[in-house]
Amino acid sequence: QVQLAESGGGLVQAGGSLKLSCVASGSIATISSMGWYRQAPGKQRELVADILSGGSINYADSVKGRFTISRDNAKNTVYLQMNSLKPEDTAVYYCNTRGTNPAGWYLQVWGQGTLVTVSS
Repeated sequence: QVQLAESGGGLVQAGGSLKLSCVASGSIATISSMGWYRQAPGKQRELVADILSGGSINYADSVKGRFTISRDNAKNTVYLQMNSLKPEDTAVYYCNTRGTNPAGWYLQVWGQGTLVTVSS
């Protein structure tokens, strides 16, 4: 069983910064991607950023130039540095990982979510 432990959410004023962390633990053999999604009230969950095993990175257009995703492969940890936060960034942020377990089966795991609130 694989678990994701998120941390770093909270309340911040517009223009401020937060850094989210997510650690993957358990029976995961390979990780093909790790990333962050978010869901604002009344909206669908959307990709914020992800980083693939080969190192390529994807960002939502709305966060390009403000957010930076990084990964520590040795620690199975992914980070999201969020700068110049805006009220519209307010959402529950979910960590996501895709990969395979030791038996070779595909897996996708979600974290429990961490709330980011940006006040104006």
